Amino acid sequence: MKNKDSMSLARRRFLKSTAAGAVAAGAAAVAPLPAKAQSPQPSTSAMPMSKAAETEVPARVDVLTSDRPGSDFMVDIVKSLGIEYICANPGSSFRGLHESLVNYGGNKNPELITCCHEEASVAMAHGYAKIEGKPLGVLLHGPVGLQHAAMAIYNAFCDRVPIVLLVGNSLDATQRRPGVEWTHSAADVATMVRDFVKWDDIPISLTHFAESTVRGYKIAMTPPMMPVLIVADGDLQEHAIEAHEVLHVPRLPVMAPPQGDSAAVNEAARMLVAAQNPVLVADRLARTPNGMKLLVELAETLQAPVIDQWGRLNFPTRHPLNHSDNARGLIAGADVILGLELADFWGTVNAYRDQQVRTSRSTTKAGVKLVSITAGDLFAKGNMQDLQRYPEVDLAIEADAEATLPSLIEAVKRQLTPDRKRAFEERGAKLAAARQKLLEQARTAAAFGWDASPISTARLCAELWAQIKNEDWSLASTPNFVSNWPLRLWDMNKPYQFIGGAGGYGEGYGAPAATGAALANRKHGRITVAIQNDGDLMYSNGVLWTAAHHRIPLLSVMHNNRAYHQEVMHVQRMAARHQRGVSQSGVGTTLTDPNIDYAKIAQGMGVYAEGPVTEAKDLGPAIGRALAVVKRGEPALVDVVTQPR
Repeated sequence: MKNKDSMSLARRRFLKSTAAGAVAAGAAAVAPLPAKAQSPQPSTSAMPMSKAAETEVPARVDVLTSDRPGSDFMVDIVKSLGIEYICANPGSSFRGLHESLVNYGGNKNPELITCCHEEASVAMAHGYAKIEGKPLGVLLHGPVGLQHAAMAIYNAFCDRVPIVLLVGNSLDATQRRPGVEWTHSAADVATMVRDFVKWDDIPISLTHFAESTVRGYKIAMTPPMMPVLIVADGDLQEHAIEAHEVLHVPRLPVMAPPQGDSAAVNEAARMLVAAQNPVLVADRLARTPNGMKLLVELAETLQAPVIDQWGRLNFPTRHPLNHSDNARGLIAGADVILGLELADFWGTVNAYRDQQVRTSRSTTKAGVKLVSITAGDLFAKGNMQDLQRYPEVDLAIEADAEATLPSLIEAVKRQLTPDRKRAFEERGAKLAAARQKLLEQARTAAAFGWDASPISTARLCAELWAQIKNEDWSLASTPNFVSNWPLRLWDMNKPYQFIGGAGGYGEGYGAPAATGAALANRKHGRITVAIQNDGDLMYSNGVLWTAAHHRIPLLSVMHNNRAYHQEVMHVQRMAARHQRGVSQSGVGTTLTDPNIDYAKIAQGMGVYAEGPVTEAKDLGPAIGRALAVVKRGEPALVDVVTQPR
């Protein structure tokens, strides 16, 4: 970003040199008139520049060099980590890195993804990581870009997702350009997000940058995973590498996540085998595709029901042991509850009433044993209160749950007896019958208001499922705003078919996270779909252009209820509490007058779009046409006017 005064100075010099060339050229053909008789004439074509103007050295000129800049070595470090893409909204504080990425690095591994907002850059990295299981890089422009990105960083922090953030900055005050470079620099640029990144550093040499970036990647990828931040100083980027400098690319080791203590694991197995009504509860368990396989094996070995809290897709939705729809009943009757990477164990076993005098109560029976396996206990920060209430568990195993499951499964199998196996089989048969009833109940509930207008969220989800169920698909959106119908109706049995929510519940996550997930899915040939909330899209609709520009195939189906409906309900609750009626609940919470035309917004960004669709009979064909566009490798959007939830 250029200083206003320097831009003005450069323009004056350019005009002065051009004018000098024009005068010199004119002098060769026509003798000048006396000063008082001269009259300016409009020019009909550009005058050629004089030889002197072309060849003379300007008063101030940038020195051309063939020296290798520090940013080239920085690119070597990024490449060594296997980072495939770097998302960025361009900024001058990382101009050296930007140039090295596209020229020295060949714009490949990593490839630069152009974003229209820093929050979208980070949210794209968030969605990508939940598909690929590894970080994207994000370039951020000093304190101003970091401020834009802060909400998305917080989402990723709360969701325990790894991202490598590289923030440009000019630390040496004597080397800052006057004006804007001062306002876009900071003495400690990371301080504004330090409470919600796992680790950060400010390298002061290229070797320091190399070690810190590799260290940061390792820290980000060690459970619990979170974003890390490395400052890329402008001088380090732009200054030439000194001839005497011996630079080395540090080696990234093979990383093994922490596993549970064997004695504690054996005790957990003993409790599960002895239990009459054990319940397995999983939230952010499946950090790799193997997580689902391991949980299925444990559940089938025990013939125990599973409650998936959907931080990730931990368990197949149609599995006979998936009883997520009956969580409250199972928790009430359990004698042993095993929590696997639960973000909120306390909330799992307690009920909370949101009233003027707030109250809570336990939902478990007396004598229940609570066992927790989570890497979340290995890390905590005090300011950001995402830890939830303190759970009083009987056995806490501080380790990565997925890495601990193999030893837990083996311990369970060792302790099985023929009598317990027969009891487990009887329990499993009853659970399978109950699961079928839950599915039938969900299908019956979905049929209500089938032909209604606005379109019901159940109909929207059913029509989308009908179009994609025979494809290799991935749902990259949060379903709780459509009453969790995809989780209740769709057959999800592959880990990438659902990626969970935003983590910090921050708006503006949905569209860019889905785009990042679609970027990751693209090389696998998967169809990525998102049920996109209308209010969320208005935070970051520029990502539609990114999807079009980079040919990222994503099918976005709008859940356009023309409101921030959760906030409508909150205002209604407050109005009811104060006995004032709910007629004014739409003030400040609705997106009407005028209604937003999301199809036109998408079309303006270069995305194929249809809508608004208001009749249920038109929905399936519209989704089908959009899906055909996505199969060609391009993004598409269908705007659907829907009921609130």
